[in-house]
Amino acid sequence: MVGLFASLVAAAHAESPAERGRYLAAVGDCVACHTVPGGTPFAGGRAIETPFGPIIAPNLTPDRASGLGTWSDADFLGAMKRGVRPDGARLYPACPYVYFSTVRDEDLLAIRAFLATLAPVANPARGTEFGFPFNLRPLMVFWDALYFRPTPFMPDPSRSAEWNRGAYLVAGLGHCGACHGAKGALGANRAPGALDGGRVRGWFAPDLGGDPRAGLGGWSLDDIERYLATGSNGRALAAGPMAEVVENSTARMTAADLRAIALYLKQDAPLSPPGRGPSAAPNDNLGAAIYADACAACHRASGEGVPGLFPRLAGSAVVQSARPDTLITVVLHGSRAAATNAAPTGPAMPGLGWRLDDASAAAVLTYIRSAWGNEAAPVSGDAVRRGR
Repeated sequence: MVGLFASLVAAAHAESPAERGRYLAAVGDCVACHTVPGGTPFAGGRAIETPFGPIIAPNLTPDRASGLGTWSDADFLGAMKRGVRPDGARLYPACPYVYFSTVRDEDLLAIRAFLATLAPVANPARGTEFGFPFNLRPLMVFWDALYFRPTPFMPDPSRSAEWNRGAYLVAGLGHCGACHGAKGALGANRAPGALDGGRVRGWFAPDLGGDPRAGLGGWSLDDIERYLATGSNGRALAAGPMAEVVENSTARMTAADLRAIALYLKQDAPLSPPGRGPSAAPNDNLGAAIYADACAACHRASGEGVPGLFPRLAGSAVVQSARPDTLITVVLHGSRAAATNAAPTGPAMPGLGWRLDDASAAAVLTYIRSAWGNEAAPVSGDAVRRGR
């Protein structure tokens, strides 16, 4: 089985290392962090928000003064797999080296070969705006000792080569757990490898497990593939940070790799019917009235939405997530869905924070999370205030 997995990977990427690296850099969504919106791709300078403050993504072009122009292959692998720069300074785990440590050297060096083909761009911007003591980079040695266990990917011989390919992409270059894994106080995943949902810049990256109510248990393989390829599948629209992932990464992946990811995510999903979630507050008149006035025209009185334009709310895993952060953000601030070649519309929702106070927003969100058979905990005014 291990040999079959390796053969499948080799056959899928028989082109030159640089061309294969171009594809793998898209799988890793490297451009999202290392590009200022509207700026030169991979030239760095973008501020990445973390719970500890912003961190500035470095320049990945082959500029000798401010980029990777003087790095050796060993230097690149040291940063990607061990989180250590050539000067010995340790990276913060905002760079997902924890996940990249599972990736094969030849795949990482293919990405390096692609980056070496870029035009050099002088952009020395990098650093953090962390407060004390998080601004003391040498302390990362203790974080690594506590939470980082570099482990190469080992195919599961009891699974198919396709399943193993999906596992390799999700756990490694895809670094799905960086967003979809619950984090502890110091930013490490509470359960390594788990995809149980996590907070990301005011959004909640949902549970990717088999929960039929709040996870992917109700999604088919085709649902997952279509969502990753287009940002829309009739059940949900990719918005917020996930819209960037779809536009820059998954929409550029091969159908075979998307199928492998879907198979990996669905392989162990339970087949039992949806269970009951946390008890929701009664559907009070205020929440129902606000929904009818402000939401029903697009999302329909039935909560069924319009496929490809306005996401379905009835039975939605996002609506029934353990945390309502995504719903709060969308209702208060609005959002724009992913726009891809296969689904170029990229519909948007305007924010309603200007017309809804905290109590009103909490009422309509609680209604949405408990109507049409949805079962999720009520939303408090305090949670809305924090989201605002």
